[in-house]
Amino acid sequence: MSVSLAPAVLPASSEVLRAEVRQFLSEELAAKRFVPGCDKWLGGFDLEFSKRLGDQGWLGMTWPQAYGGHGRSALDRYVVTEELLAAGAPVAAHWVGDRQSGPSLLRYGTEAQKLDFLPRMASGDHFFAIGMSEPGSGSDLASVRTRADRIDGGWRINGRKIWCSSAHRVDSFILLCRSESPTEDRHAGLTQFVVDLRAPGITIRPIHLLSGEHHFNEVIMDNVEISDDCLLGEVGSGWAQVTSELAYERSGPERFLSTFPALVALLQRLGKAADRGQKVAIGRLAAQLRALRGMSVSVASALDRGDAPNVEAALVKDLGTRFEGDLVEQIRLLVETEPEYGAEDELNRLLAESFLHMPGFTLRGGTNEILRGVVARGLGLR
Repeated sequence: MSVSLAPAVLPASSEVLRAEVRQFLSEELAAKRFVPGCDKWLGGFDLEFSKRLGDQGWLGMTWPQAYGGHGRSALDRYVVTEELLAAGAPVAAHWVGDRQSGPSLLRYGTEAQKLDFLPRMASGDHFFAIGMSEPGSGSDLASVRTRADRIDGGWRINGRKIWCSSAHRVDSFILLCRSESPTEDRHAGLTQFVVDLRAPGITIRPIHLLSGEHHFNEVIMDNVEISDDCLLGEVGSGWAQVTSELAYERSGPERFLSTFPALVALLQRLGKAADRGQKVAIGRLAAQLRALRGMSVSVASALDRGDAPNVEAALVKDLGTRFEGDLVEQIRLLVETEPEYGAEDELNRLLAESFLHMPGFTLRGGTNEILRGVVARGLGLR
């Protein structure tokens, strides 16, 4: 197997859409409806902002109109997401559902599930978290131990999930469980379910960041009973389903634009006073950013064609999240700053946000070490 990252060009219609998104964001900023920040696709939870995006038709963009979507291309959606990220907009409420839960429901859900969830997600009225990782089973999803046991008319769930972003605020999550006893084939016997996070037997505990922010959670399930209607896809097909979902999670522009607002703030501070060394460093960062964007657009184009670019997505995530951290370090070396959480100076504030979120960049969505193994295996090197 080889890595395929064919160049993809955004159509003219996407650039028209870009202008519309920038106008919308300009009006939002002028009205002081949000303050730009770094890593706001994780930490910027704003239900009303997401609702306004739904009113614009910018949630569920690629989904069929029959399910409340707008039938647009993945490249149109890409333009919207990168403009939101570049502006540091608060998009965490809808991010998971729009990025991966919705496409998974569209691909594997029953007709009843599609008609129930997708229109509400596209309008900004229903939101999702992720139920994959567990204590002791982070990037190694094949080792999950949360169990789903059959009962009359449904299933009984017991186990724990961690790193469930915004689970304390959203409505549902797609849960990966072991529905059969483990065998030599670690990928067998896994099943996914759509679970109401307010169901009896569910306890949600916060996992705080270094900053004290509460985005992540541990979700504990103690004899949670769900109906057969909650089954997503086929029993025992969870591994194939979850790996296809990860292609959406790992390849998007959020994997290299989390700290982009800090780069903008740096350029604004330097202005025309930048010396030669600063210009060279910024040029290198811009070249890296352009290359990463090209790779990410290529994956978006492949997804739009119905391909499953899992290896390419893993590569984008590995390189992109390392770039996010390198960008922050470069800014620190290029100018004198005093990073302070909540500082009035924009660059100092954005750098502080970035420093405190940075430890998670190469962990979430699968550790970079695991992803390099995915790439190596895809290339036949292991």
